[in-house]
Amino acid sequence: MLAHAPALTVLVPLLAAPLSLVFVKSRHCWIFCLLVTCASLVLSSLMLGQILDTGTIIYTMGGWPAPWGIEYRVDLLNGFVLLLVSLLGFIVMMAADSSLEKEIDTDKRKFFYSSYLLCLTGMLGITATGDAFNVFVFLEISSLSTYTLIAMGKDRKALWASYQYLIMGTIGATFILIGIGLMYAMTGTLNMHDLSIRLPEVENTRTVFTAFAFFMVGVCLKLALFPLHLWLPNAYTYAPSIVSALIAATATKVAVYVMLRFVFTIFGIEFSFEHMPLQEVLIALGVAGVLTSSIIAIYQTNLKRLAAYSSVAQVGYMIIGFAIGNVTGLTATILHLFNHALMKGALFLAMAGIMYRLGHVEIKNLQGLGRTMPLTMAAFVVGGLSLIGVPLTVGFVSKWYLVLGIIEQGWWLLAVLVLFGSLLALIYIWRVIEIAYFSPPNASTSQVSEAPAMILIPTWILVLGNIYFGIDTDLTVGITSLAAQSLFGVSP
Repeated sequence: MLAHAPALTVLVPLLAAPLSLVFVKSRHCWIFCLLVTCASLVLSSLMLGQILDTGTIIYTMGGWPAPWGIEYRVDLLNGFVLLLVSLLGFIVMMAADSSLEKEIDTDKRKFFYSSYLLCLTGMLGITATGDAFNVFVFLEISSLSTYTLIAMGKDRKALWASYQYLIMGTIGATFILIGIGLMYAMTGTLNMHDLSIRLPEVENTRTVFTAFAFFMVGVCLKLALFPLHLWLPNAYTYAPSIVSALIAATATKVAVYVMLRFVFTIFGIEFSFEHMPLQEVLIALGVAGVLTSSIIAIYQTNLKRLAAYSSVAQVGYMIIGFAIGNVTGLTATILHLFNHALMKGALFLAMAGIMYRLGHVEIKNLQGLGRTMPLTMAAFVVGGLSLIGVPLTVGFVSKWYLVLGIIEQGWWLLAVLVLFGSLLALIYIWRVIEIAYFSPPNASTSQVSEAPAMILIPTWILVLGNIYFGIDTDLTVGITSLAAQSLFGVSP
């Protein structure tokens, strides 16, 4: 089975999605989907272990060798991202059954679970495939199912949020497809490995410059880089809490992976950073995203919207690390993919618990919630501290490597701006802590009890992950530094 793990990681949730809708009874859907996501997690874990032992896994679909057939090429970078996506897909699914009780009608839950598995399929497929057109195909699978999941929110504004994301997402996907089409026109291949060999021969043509520009704009829209982030706040705010947790923890991370893969593997470092003004543009947009989105987050009245703008800021940190152009900065970016998934997953699952008890996440009405829902709010606090970058949390580790990478370049002003972004995060997290812990309970919060165990357990798994990987960094930093060195072509 391990020999077919690259294909099975994607095929298992893909085949399970229609099965859950047609053949599985409603009351058994959650258990079925939990087993499916667990299977994907086990397969991706085994693959990462094999990659660490023997190197890159190359799997040809149907036995057809590339470039005639579709190839799955799983190295340390996408093996790590596969583990991240499947891990968060499984942990978030653990909380789904309890959370959906209050947010989605019973007759719609089978559609939810089917769409959830399709969304997971799309993200896993994007990450595993070695074919550029397959990236687009799986991107559409993931996007279409995400639009459906967002539209299931109980607030009618969820429909508008879904429609807004559909329009923006379609524009982004179209730009990506145009970029891939232009690359194919110049090289005659869609295999990523072949593209990396053939593109340098024609890289000084206007067509390749245009392909690069179209692709980068499309993927920046998908990863919600400022100012192309306008779809994200409403999507996170009005989607069901479980959906918010899933896409906040995984969707933008997969888009960042796609950018890394195409820039470093296909277009190449020299073309991307020397022939194109990538570094200057992305650093400017990254800093603008960190500062602007953090300031906007301070003034939000809804906890989900606050976390949404925080996510835009965190994407800015990832892009800054990517654009620095050294191994340490790239290590920070790949490391933050994992660390931000842990912290945002914990925060949004804590919000799922609050939504379960209160029916809303308006900040002004969270008075005294630290006393009546102590475990839920403690989870939020730890996730918030990690978001700020407090030592002994994963957020500190990411920002430490990011600042080190910036200092290696001698860009002290940029380092100050990154640290200032953390201070802004302290302000908006403190607003929530002040209301929850230093205000007496009001009429609604005084009557609530702790969140259900099946929401608390996965939440605290992620909280403990925030602390554990903030203390013991051997595994995460070891893998991400090796992946960064591989992308730069540096021997470990």
